[in-house]
Amino acid sequence: MASFTLTPETWTKVKIKFLRKYRDLAQAEINFTPGQEDSLVTQLMDLVKRDREYVEFTIKKALADPEGNRL
Repeated sequence: MASFTLTPETWTKVKIKFLRKYRDLAQAEINFTPGQEDSLVTQLMDLVKRDREYVEFTIKKALADPEGNRL
């Protein structure tokens, strides 16, 4: 189970940060449904070729400062 909770608004901000860091994701179809954070983590793990801990850490880091530009 994911260790964070996203809303559509926070996902939009996190997605922008992921797209800045991983430019090749711009062509990918990343789907998010509220309450389906585990599914999102699995999608991102496959796309960025990283493990669950890294993806969750990166999302939590983005959520810590949603208005900032850094990831």
